[in-house]
Amino acid sequence: MTQSPIAFTAPKLYLLTNDDDFAVLYQKLDTALATGLIALLQIRRKKTLSLPNGVSTLFEEAEEITKLAKMYNVPVVINDDIELAAKLGVGVHLGQTDGQINDALQVLAPHQIIGRTCHEDVGLIKAAKNDGASYAAMGAIFASTTKPNADTISRQQLIEGCQQGIPICVIGGLSAENVVELAGLPIALIAVVGDIMDLPVEKIAQRCDEWQQALSKWNTPT
Repeated sequence: MTQSPIAFTAPKLYLLTNDDDFAVLYQKLDTALATGLIALLQIRRKKTLSLPNGVSTLFEEAEEITKLAKMYNVPVVINDDIELAAKLGVGVHLGQTDGQINDALQVLAPHQIIGRTCHEDVGLIKAAKNDGASYAAMGAIFASTTKPNADTISRQQLIEGCQQGIPICVIGGLSAENVVELAGLPIALIAVVGDIMDLPVEKIAQRCDEWQQALSKWNTPT
């Protein structure tokens, strides 16, 4: 059975952390989460992990972020680390080479979200569903600053992905302006990093509101 509590009629915002210094990151997350417009938060801190004491530093950061998200009732997933997710009592997002969904199911609480990277591959999406993932992530939709060389996928591939009976998350170069190109598709989550997190703190809330405005028109006929 699918683990997911995610069942949206229109896409919701799925925010991913960037590699800002932690103090700045925390301020940005507090501002974004306070808008009430973030449905899911992923902790992904590649530069922190690359430090000599990266594992312990990431645990400390993730503890603080998880406490913050809990204040705003926003669920959290950890990128690629089932063990850390289990320690923190949160969900996990797994790349194709970063652990098995079944392993996550064995150690995480039943209500926790388990995401799976599936690119454009319908076969991987079907496998994610059968294995019990909460959502399948498709992308890149556009080139992005995070992954400028990622292969982009077509609208037809997205349509096929959305027909597999598992909530679909889209990721890659998405902005409040270009997301309209996906309007009308039955997408559950729209993952955003740079379009929100690369802004200064004082502009975060306004950008979240611009996203909300874009998504509120998702199913409106033109």
